[in-house]
Parts: sequence; C-alpha cells; structure tokens
Amino acid sequence: MTVHTPRRAARVLLVDASERVLLFDGSDPGRPGHRYRFTPGGGLHPGESPAEGAARELAEETGLRLAPAELGAPVWSETIDFPFDGVWYRQEQEFYLVRVPGWEVDTAGFDEIERASVHGHRWWAVAELAATAERYYPTDLPDRLGRVLAGSDGC
Repeated sequence: MTVHTPRRAARVLLVDASERVLLFDGSDPGRPGHRYRFTPGGGLHPGESPAEGAARELAEETGLRLAPAELGAPVWSETIDFPFDGVWYRQEQEFYLVRVPGWEVDTAGFDEIERASVHGHRWWAVAELAATAERYYPTDLPDRLGRVLAGSDGC
C-alpha cells in the first residue's frame, strides 16, 4: 500500500488576451525522462489560504504580483495523487483564473527545486493543448479550461 503525504496547493490559470494559458515545462527528478507541462502554483505554507498561496506562487514563478483578493473565487478544486522525487502526495488543490493582456514571465523567484526541475514555459491555446501528444497536468486541462473561458462552471 502506497502511503500518501497530504498536501494543500493552489494553482493559477494565467490566461493572456489571445486566450492562451501559461504552462511550465517540468520534469520529475525521481523519474528521469518524465516531462510534463503544468500551471503556475504550488504547495501552501502553514496557515496560508489558497488565495494567499496562489498569489505568492504567481509572484515567485512569473513575477506577476496580485493581491489575493484580486484572484476572485476558485474556478475549480480537486484532489489528486501523484509522485514527485520518490514521494507520493495526495494533494487538495484549487485553481484560480487570472486574465492578463500579456505578460513577460520572470522566473527569478524560483526556488532550488524549481530551478532544477523547470526547463521553460510556453503559452498554449486550448486547441493546441488538446491536440498535443505532450503530457500535461491536470490531464483534463483543455476541457476544464475551455469551460472556464466560456464562462461556465469549471467544477
């Protein structure tokens, strides 16, 4: 039986004026060759609300600084199980939608793990994401993002 480390996280769907979402290109140090795309965000600090964590992670990973209140309500939440660097996590996470006209990503705030496991970033249209053979998380991101951008309930 796999033991899962509980983790709370907040993630951001950072979407530009062309309705493209920012995804980082990452790899798992514990699984060489396992590459994937993922949204900005990460684990919450003790006592931190999801909105506070999302705003902090957005600033650290992209350089975009917003007050937690500017994020609005989460557009969806989920619980996922995943391994990273040999540890299995059960993560409760909330996603926030942030629209920007455009943004020049600044990764100067990356921590040591991010510097070692993130290899770049790219803006993706929903259709590009749905058509790619590349791995991305969450695995239903094109469908959920499409619903969120269309204004329907993302949950």
